[in-house]
Amino acid sequence: MSGGTWIAQLEKEHVELVLHRFDRRDAWELGRTIVERALSQGHPVVVDVRTSSGMLFHASLPGATSDNDVWAAKKAATALRFETSTALLEARIENGGRDMYEPGWLDPAVYAVAGGAVPIRVDGVGVIAVATVSGLPSVDDHDLVVEGIRSLQRQETSQ
Repeated sequence: MSGGTWIAQLEKEHVELVLHRFDRRDAWELGRTIVERALSQGHPVVVDVRTSSGMLFHASLPGATSDNDVWAAKKAATALRFETSTALLEARIENGGRDMYEPGWLDPAVYAVAGGAVPIRVDGVGVIAVATVSGLPSVDDHDLVVEGIRSLQRQETSQ
C-alpha cells in the first residue's frame, strides 16, 4: 500500500472509530476480543487498554516479553498525548520527514512512535482511553486494535 493510500485509510479510521459510550465493561470486552483474535492466530502480543490515569485491561499472551509491556506503555502514552493512532502519527512523520525524538520534542524513554495504539473516542466527549497491542509489526499491531474497536462498534449498533 502506498504511503498516501495508507495515510488516507488511517485518516478515515480516525474519523470512523468513535463509540457511543465506553466504560470498564466495554474495556474488558474490547481487550477480550483482541486477545481472542490474537490467540487464535498465535500472536505473541501484549494487549492493553488504559486511560491517562490507570489500567483498564492488560494481558500478556504466550511468547510476549516484558519488552512488549514497555512498548505498549510508550505507544499508549503517545496516542493519549496526540489523540491519534500511533500508526497515523508514524505515517505522517514518515511522510513529512520529521524526527519526533529531536531534542526538546519527545522523550524516547516515555514515548514510542510505532503503530499499535488507537485512541478510544466517545461521541460528544472525545478521547477517554487508548487500546494498544505490542509484539507484531506496527501495521499488524494496529490492525488488531482496529478490528477490536470495530467489533465493539458492531455490538453497539446491534443493541
